[in-house]
Amino acid sequence: MNIDKDGWCADAVRMMSPNQNDRPDGQAIDLLVIHNISLPPGEFGGPFIEDLFLNRLDCDSHPFFDQLRSLHVSSHFLIRRDGALLQFVSADKRAWHAGVSDFCGRTGCNDFSIGVEIEGTDYEPFMPEQYDTLVSLTEALCRHYPIRAVTGHQHIAPERKTDPGPFFDWTYYRKRLESAGVFSAEKPLDFWFRQEASQF
Repeated sequence: MNIDKDGWCADAVRMMSPNQNDRPDGQAIDLLVIHNISLPPGEFGGPFIEDLFLNRLDCDSHPFFDQLRSLHVSSHFLIRRDGALLQFVSADKRAWHAGVSDFCGRTGCNDFSIGVEIEGTDYEPFMPEQYDTLVSLTEALCRHYPIRAVTGHQHIAPERKTDPGPFFDWTYYRKRLESAGVFSAEKPLDFWFRQEASQF
C-alpha cells in the first residue's frame, strides 16, 4: 500500500465524508488510533457504518440508530471483516474520530492522529484478513507520516470508550509490524496505554 501526496490510499475505496476539517497549521501527524465499530452493534456487513460517516444514516431504520440522530463523526479508514479497506477522509485532514481525548498530556487527539476503524465488537475476535490489511496500512502510514505511537480509543478516552477492546490482539499486531520492518530499535514505535508506555 501507498499513501499519495494528498493523503489518500490507492488501495482503499474512497468515500468522501463531510465530517472533516483542516488540522492546525504545522501540526505533525504522529499518532495512530485503533477503534472498532459495528452498526447495529454486533451486526456486520451492512451499509450503516458508511451511512453514518457520510451523514446519510436512516435513523428510523433501527431502534439503536435513534441515539445517533445528531451525531457527526468520521474516521480516516474502515477495515471490513473481509479485510476490504475504505477511506473517508484524507489522512492529511482532521477526521472526527477521537472526540474528547488525551494522549500523554496532549488533548484533542483528532488534531494529530489518524483514525482506523475495524469492523468488530468488544466481544469477539477480529478476522485474520483485518490484521493483514491493518498491518499493510500501518506500514504505508508510517512511511508517509512521522507516526511515533499507536494506541486504542479506549486508552485516550478511557472514561467514554472501550474499543478496540479485549479481543484486539496487540501482541500479534506488534509482531506482524516488527516482522514487516515497520519498526526496530533504530526506528522505534511506541505502543501506548494509559497505565504504561511500553516501547518494543
